[in-house]
Amino acid sequence: MAGGERLICASADLVPAGPGVRFEVEGSQGPLAAFAVRVLGGLARAYVNRCPHMGTELDWQPGDFFEETGLYLVCATHGALFEPATGFCVAGPCRGATLARLALREDDGQVFLLTNEAPPAPEPDATR
Repeated sequence: MAGGERLICASADLVPAGPGVRFEVEGSQGPLAAFAVRVLGGLARAYVNRCPHMGTELDWQPGDFFEETGLYLVCATHGALFEPATGFCVAGPCRGATLARLALREDDGQVFLLTNEAPPAPEPDATR
């Protein structure tokens, strides 16, 4: 299913700094893993589930995207830390890179993905 808005989850499924909701989006090479989380402060955010360092998924256990303090998203493979509101990497091997953000809309107790197509992403940079 390319393009088009679609329902991801109920708003109540996203608890600040709690487990994320996994889903898929269409990438240029086929389906890509993605996730939605609620950051401290209440904003819902969604990203392609791909670390900019080597392209691995962030969560080692499905839905576990936050590190223990709930302040950062963490790559379980390399320990990179990302600001949950922006996807910007603040520590780790991909410092300065950013997760590919997906546009959301939250309305009437539901979280919607605005387009099912992932933004073009740079190739992983394992040299960092």
